[in-house]
Amino acid sequence: MNNLETKFEAKFRLVISKAKEILSRDITRKSFLKILAAGGAFLAFSSNTAKKAFAQNTKSIAPRIKRKAVTEYDLTAVTGKDPEQITRKSVALLGGMGIFVKKDDVVVVKPNIGWNRGPEYAANTNPEVVAAVVKMCFESGAKTVKVFDNTCNDKKLCYANSGIMKAAKDAGATVFYMDEWKYAPARMAKTDALMQEWPIYKDAVECDVFINVPIAKTHGLGTLTLSIKNVMGVCGGARSQMHWEMDKKLLEVYDFLKPDLNIIDAYNILTANGPRGGNLADVARKNTIIASVDPVLADCFAAKTLFNIDGMTIPHIRRAADAGLGSYDIGKANIRTEKI
Repeated sequence: MNNLETKFEAKFRLVISKAKEILSRDITRKSFLKILAAGGAFLAFSSNTAKKAFAQNTKSIAPRIKRKAVTEYDLTAVTGKDPEQITRKSVALLGGMGIFVKKDDVVVVKPNIGWNRGPEYAANTNPEVVAAVVKMCFESGAKTVKVFDNTCNDKKLCYANSGIMKAAKDAGATVFYMDEWKYAPARMAKTDALMQEWPIYKDAVECDVFINVPIAKTHGLGTLTLSIKNVMGVCGGARSQMHWEMDKKLLEVYDFLKPDLNIIDAYNILTANGPRGGNLADVARKNTIIASVDPVLADCFAAKTLFNIDGMTIPHIRRAADAGLGSYDIGKANIRTEKI
């Protein structure tokens, strides 16, 4: 909690305390004026505090610096019936969460919590997968693990009905809604003019480790939503504008955030009517988790093995490959698959 928040809360508690004291006695004209004065002082203070906080966050933020991690394989894919077990195994085969998360790290785990749907509809990341990732982070020494997403439906309903809020909290994570005042303009490194100084959530940048945990599903505009598409959930502003030439904009955001690890939830996948889903007939059980530091390889592998789609036919994946964000060549990659 920053100093401004602390001062704000302290002042609020003082005003409430004074009001209760006055209201416990008979109301006189003098008492009433005291209440008005206290309220006016608080409003003036809170307005000034809000302005200071906003001014702080109008300062642009630089791209994340990705921590280097050497993995055993370029990509792992594990199949099995238990979501937590296959998530743990996929990360263990890469070399373990300890190669990403160190003692006292602040970690962001970014799932998809965009839709007011239960886990069975495969519109959001499986809550058991999210919980498994959170647990592994703490087991590797993390001080704090934050879980959040900029939802498309009502945020309270999305967090609750997806099952992610409870699962992540039970695993020890700090789960919260994304407040408007915590966005800041981002200094993008690429060339899309619209994305320069686009508002990005500060917690997604100001962390030691960023773990990207999308669910594999279809998308009406982007064909598929996988690792690269999932980072859109840290953006503020009028996100509908990002759908115009979305491939360029997703490249900007992913390159800015530089996630340390991508873990694709393919326990259940949404095969049609994505990204929101809503029909169980569109859900297919794949019992799979895919993990890689390479977003292009992860997305190409997932597109081919889960949906029988060539990832390089999807504009945002092709653009990321062309920009050097990863390798599309599944045949040349060092891939480990396993069933448990």
